[in-house]
Amino acid sequence: MKHIRRMLYPVAALAATALPLTLPDVVLAGTAPAQAYAGPARLPDPATCPERVALVNGGFEQPVVTGGAWASFPDASQSRPNAVPGWRTTSTDHLIEIWSTRMGVPPVEGNQFAELNATQVATLYQDRPTTPGQKLYWRLSHRGRLGTDTLALDIGDPAGPAQQAIASDGTTKWGTYTGTYTVPAGMTTTRFAFRSVSATGGNPTYGNFLDDVFFGTAPCVVVNKTASPRGPVNVGEEITYRLTAVNRGGDAAGDVRLTDTVPAGTAFVPGSLQIVDGPGSGAKTDQAGDDQAEFDPATGKITFMLGDGGRLPDSDALPDGTTVEFRVKVGLAAAGKQVANQGTVTYENRLGAEPEPLTSTSGDTVTEVNPAVDLSVVKTAERTRVAAGGMIIYHVAVRNAGPNDATGVVVEDPLPAGLALLSATSTTGTYAEDTWTVGTLPAGATATLTVRAKATTVAETVNTATASATELDLDPSDNSDSVRVCVDPAPTCPYCTPQHSVLGTLLRGRPHALLVK
Repeated sequence: MKHIRRMLYPVAALAATALPLTLPDVVLAGTAPAQAYAGPARLPDPATCPERVALVNGGFEQPVVTGGAWASFPDASQSRPNAVPGWRTTSTDHLIEIWSTRMGVPPVEGNQFAELNATQVATLYQDRPTTPGQKLYWRLSHRGRLGTDTLALDIGDPAGPAQQAIASDGTTKWGTYTGTYTVPAGMTTTRFAFRSVSATGGNPTYGNFLDDVFFGTAPCVVVNKTASPRGPVNVGEEITYRLTAVNRGGDAAGDVRLTDTVPAGTAFVPGSLQIVDGPGSGAKTDQAGDDQAEFDPATGKITFMLGDGGRLPDSDALPDGTTVEFRVKVGLAAAGKQVANQGTVTYENRLGAEPEPLTSTSGDTVTEVNPAVDLSVVKTAERTRVAAGGMIIYHVAVRNAGPNDATGVVVEDPLPAGLALLSATSTTGTYAEDTWTVGTLPAGATATLTVRAKATTVAETVNTATASATELDLDPSDNSDSVRVCVDPAPTCPYCTPQHSVLGTLLRGRPHALLVK
């Protein structure tokens, strides 16, 4: 039986006590009255994130091992096309050993991992810009190659980082270790380093597998929201909302869900859910459970699961984040008001022992809605048949059914040919040159006009009054009304003909007396 010796390296730091280790959740929108929005508008929260810190190539996925099960590559200090991004080694040959799945050891994540003991006993590290006072998280996965291997994690000043933890694991499974580190005052560059302590087998080129390494800031999702058109909009028009979520933290965010509630005074447009950009992009159904989005008509709530299965990568991997959109239709209740809307993203920081729930909001997107009115006109005549030379009396009523006050109300009421204006009186405004200038007509109010005219020509007349206002009229079909009046010839007087005159009577009664002189 072959005896495998356990090889130990003289490391003074082993005498120090290792720090504790952390081992391995129907009322249709628009039916509620819209409320006038009262500012100031809320801003995105957070609007910015702490200065981002993250390792490069923490899973050792670059460069890709080809043509074999493993390969040695120059570290990042070497200006070569196949250098390992991010990582440097204290090994004098500057070589880093990376394994693929073809070696028979499954990686923790991705397709590759590194062996700390490459060509000699050394330290593998990265130096990252940091801000004093920052709370940074770290995570690593470690495994032995031939037996139980041990490494030390050092973090701190590049001139002399301090030991933070010891990882010791066998060959049967990966051990996962996590912790936190607060950057001391004055430290603007922090070293994150793995130092080989021991490896089973007695060969300095064997031992200490590493994978899924992280050192940096927690996930931090920033959400921004836009509305198109920006406004103002009219009742009946659609607003397209777009929300973009970008993870500006150091690690991927977990269980990322974006929710938004259809604003009061509007109604959700069915079939408008879409992931515009990012993982899972494309149109989505309104139903729950069949894709990454859903709309609940009972609550008016819209939900998107963001990222890949709810995992949103950091901005290194996904610089533009992910963008979603939906549409609403502006209802009557929003007329003359502001529609305010805010999106919310909930997610988890999974760097600690327990997931930490976090929330980000988009801030308010406020859209002005133009006022709307509903004018109607009723026109009547006191008599619809008069004789030439007689007087016609017209009555015009204009009403505003709202919902907003109508301004700049004008009623065009031209007299037909053959009529001569005698007088015009109104409850409000003025009448001149066939135009009744009403002005402002409050919601629910009615104004009236009486016009008197003389019929000068025998004809059938049609008189039409048409109202308009500055605001959008929700139903212009009843903005005009007409009335017909027939003007008949003036009647003849039977007592004004020769046979009915006084002279005629005398002639018929005493003809001879009148003829003799």
